[in-house]
Amino acid sequence: MLDVNLARIRTHRTNIHRYQRLLRTKLSELERRFVEGRLADEQAALDALAAETFPIILPSPNCQSASPGLRSEL
Repeated sequence: MLDVNLARIRTHRTNIHRYQRLLRTKLSELERRFVEGRLADEQAALDALAAETFPIILPSPNCQSASPGLRSEL
């Protein structure tokens, strides 16, 4: 399942890059709105899939919840 999700993540990233490249070109207002909508859809799908595939969230080193003893060692 991980291999399938990684392939889907790569596909979404490829589509996002394609839409970003398109936005740097000269487009009509209708085309621009369409591409912006597709870009938002792809980004949302990528975010959801990444959260499903990699559910672990690691605290940043600057996290306030770290104990004072641990923060001084970082």
